[in-house]
Amino acid sequence: MPLNEFVPDQVWLQEYPIHFAGCDFDARMAVIKVSDTELMIHSPCEIDSSTRDAISALGEVAYIVAPGSYHHMYIPSAQAAFPDADTYICPGIERKRPDVDFDWFLGDRAPAAWEGVLDQVLVRGNKFIWEVAFLHKPSRTLLLVDLIENFTDQTPNVNWLLKLWWKVVFNMWDNPKPAPEYQMGWKDKAAARESLRRILEWDFDKIVLSHGDLIETNAKTKALEAWDKPLSAP
Repeated sequence: MPLNEFVPDQVWLQEYPIHFAGCDFDARMAVIKVSDTELMIHSPCEIDSSTRDAISALGEVAYIVAPGSYHHMYIPSAQAAFPDADTYICPGIERKRPDVDFDWFLGDRAPAAWEGVLDQVLVRGNKFIWEVAFLHKPSRTLLLVDLIENFTDQTPNVNWLLKLWWKVVFNMWDNPKPAPEYQMGWKDKAAARESLRRILEWDFDKIVLSHGDLIETNAKTKALEAWDKPLSAP
């Protein structure tokens, strides 16, 4: 599967298939240029030789990022392809995947390695799922994994079981919302509100998310609507 240039000479995307709990859908990897020569891989797919070569043609992979509780599967594959890169993980992954080596935890402040290009927030307050949201400042792009999902009739590679759950049970079809694990797991609503409000203070006009269609218009309004429940909870 080819890398698709999303922001000229700055951000590239690649979709890859996922099978989870009987459901078929795609996830999305981002490759981000964080300096003149260095790249970050955000939520990597399995890195085969052709994908490794395509990424290497863009620059040196210096950082591999597992940004959320469910986005760690292919970290070992990325590490094998780019053994000199540092690995950053969302807190909690170390308990789910004690077999995965890593160098640093992601937190509420961008490290010096990419602070000029990316900002970040650790989304707190959920008992089932954590993630670190990123802002690509030059292009005003918000990067999420599960904090918003956006499945519609235009979304490819979605099987009938996911459609059934998203349409009938979760009311998430053509209605961008957080993943079900988020919706069922808000336990510290004050912490959640603080995290989400920090994200909403950022200047963004589009959203790259891992599951479903990209959001390229009215991005902040759609984020506000998606997060209405935790934002308005007492």
